[in-house]
Amino acid sequence: MKTIQLVTLVTLFIGFTSCNSDDNTTPLLEVESQNISNFYAPQEGGQGQPVSGQFAKFDFATGQTTTSGTEWDIAFRGTTIIVNGGVSLGTTDEPERTGNAAAYIANGTMASITDVDASLFTQDSNTGYAIASGSGNGWYLYDSQANLITPIAGKILVFKTRNGNYAKVEILSYYKDAPSNPKVAVDEGRYFTFNYVYQPNEGVITF
Repeated sequence: MKTIQLVTLVTLFIGFTSCNSDDNTTPLLEVESQNISNFYAPQEGGQGQPVSGQFAKFDFATGQTTTSGTEWDIAFRGTTIIVNGGVSLGTTDEPERTGNAAAYIANGTMASITDVDASLFTQDSNTGYAIASGSGNGWYLYDSQANLITPIAGKILVFKTRNGNYAKVEILSYYKDAPSNPKVAVDEGRYFTFNYVYQPNEGVITF
């Protein structure tokens, strides 16, 4: 009788453990891919004058612009891109960094950059931004004769979000409606068009 009871208890324990193991297996969320058009990043000043104006903030988790002081990952002002991690460079109207975001630039295509190299991440600092500003230093080239901003082909911006997830971004255009051959006299600047891929699963470094 005792043997039968023992076998029954062992069977119930194994079944309970098996159910708990199955219940604790959480399926991964799908990687998100989006295209953002005409993301407006105005600025005041420039051309030798002090630069100012609010940064346009973006949240990868929602895929939306935001005015939140804390729930943003990256932000744009003119050609400048900052992350919600590190400290301010000290320019006028920079938002406070409250997260742990970081960034680096990878050489390749959106398809070829399939995972994250965590050793390359840097944050904004009082000596420079994680995504370097200036022609040829980061994501764009500036043609002074035509007064045009052109994204550099093969430059993929890889981000760690404020909460430690990951995203990659390809900037396609700096001009409204992404004209194939923009002209400054016709096409309004500071309107970003970009593709991004967001990995919503914590700790997963692949896209």
